[in-house]
Amino acid sequence: MAKIRTHYVCQECGRTAIRPMGRCPSCGAWDSMVEEIAEAAPSQSKKHSHYVPQSKPVRIQDIEGGQEERWPLSMAEFARVLGGGMVPGSLVLLGGDPGIGKSTLMLQVAAEIAQESRVLYVSGEESARQIKMRAERLRQNGKDAKSSEHLFLVTETNLDAILTHVEVVQPVLLVVDSIQTVNMEALSSSAGSVSQVRECASRLRELAKTSGIAVFLIGHVTKEGTIAGPRVLEHIVDTVLQLEGDRFQSYRLLRSMKNRFGPTSEVGVFEMREQGMAEVLNPSEAFLAERLIEAPGSAIAVMMEGTRPILVELQGLTSPTNFGNPRRTTNGLDFNRLLLVAAVLSRRAGMKLGEQDIFLNVVGGLRIEEPAADLAAAAAIASSHTDKPVRADIVLVGEVGLSGELRWVSHMEARLREAAKLGFKGAVIPRRMRGKMQLPDGFEVQEARSLREAVKIALIQ
Repeated sequence: MAKIRTHYVCQECGRTAIRPMGRCPSCGAWDSMVEEIAEAAPSQSKKHSHYVPQSKPVRIQDIEGGQEERWPLSMAEFARVLGGGMVPGSLVLLGGDPGIGKSTLMLQVAAEIAQESRVLYVSGEESARQIKMRAERLRQNGKDAKSSEHLFLVTETNLDAILTHVEVVQPVLLVVDSIQTVNMEALSSSAGSVSQVRECASRLRELAKTSGIAVFLIGHVTKEGTIAGPRVLEHIVDTVLQLEGDRFQSYRLLRSMKNRFGPTSEVGVFEMREQGMAEVLNPSEAFLAERLIEAPGSAIAVMMEGTRPILVELQGLTSPTNFGNPRRTTNGLDFNRLLLVAAVLSRRAGMKLGEQDIFLNVVGGLRIEEPAADLAAAAAIASSHTDKPVRADIVLVGEVGLSGELRWVSHMEARLREAAKLGFKGAVIPRRMRGKMQLPDGFEVQEARSLREAVKIALIQ
């Protein structure tokens, strides 16, 4: 006879426990342990088990290889992140903050695929009328009669019903919005629980692999910015995409966190408009469009988003503090990097910043993770402190060390070529220890060994 057992599962990391806990011992999240009741199957003796496997081992040299077939997409930024197009039979997870544009982006992709093939869009959070209104607002519905005929909408949260609809419609693309709303009646836990999310994702993966249907799952995120549900969910899917951006800014970054069919470092740039997500084919030009030339406190950095170099403007501002402890505020850059740059400027470059409030901002709502922007951040702060503008026709690339030295960063040639393409005449970089670079004609590179030397070169005297 089957036994009923009770355990507690963390909604953040999937850790299980036999007793309730206020805090998860694995991830440290508070009030994340939820009670789940499962029915244990009766145990069977191993010596009486005679399971005949359906699979058969095959020599690796006998397996036919080759490139995966991909469906081309006119949305080049989305195709870039996927690795060149949509792969049939793949399972893709798309996460992002509420209101960031996940449903809008997937509705645009579904409408494009529906111009040639059948697409089933399953919504567990919105009604079909709401999706219809969004489609009309995005100017997708009614734009092409053939697209309207091949795009099917259904509001459903029961997984068995969804699979039945798939058998009837026979789509090539299935969009589930969102995976946290789908549930299986065989499980007693509520929708969104660890067991429900894990089992529903496993069933949808089996559907994708056996039928060749491309399945896209839209997932919620936690307050820390990670995809809600157990971490095993990210291991089940083939690709994990993250849609990032400031809700009060128009630009969005689609980042690949995992991709079994392509590189994991590609990034697509979009702009949220009234007609939906619009591609930004030249993000560097868009981020520098409103820049004031030779304004004190402004410097240009070249960051790498995957294999694509992007030029961004860093703005620094220093002001005498009115309190005992000066403020350090940053937007788009790691707070600890700001503290490091400010300390090196004070100790190694001779700038008295101990009684100055320092503000640092990355224009466009982007977030810079790599240390290659240290030199530009230091130049922006030094420019504001001395009220001397940075030369408008140069970019600054380099990592700042604790001794005040400048360190080399990767992909330097690609960064400088992108700067030259946008009309910049030169760059300030760390001194090369070896090798030569192939640079465009007329592009002047000035090398500096220390931060003090680089700031002196960059500022207009």
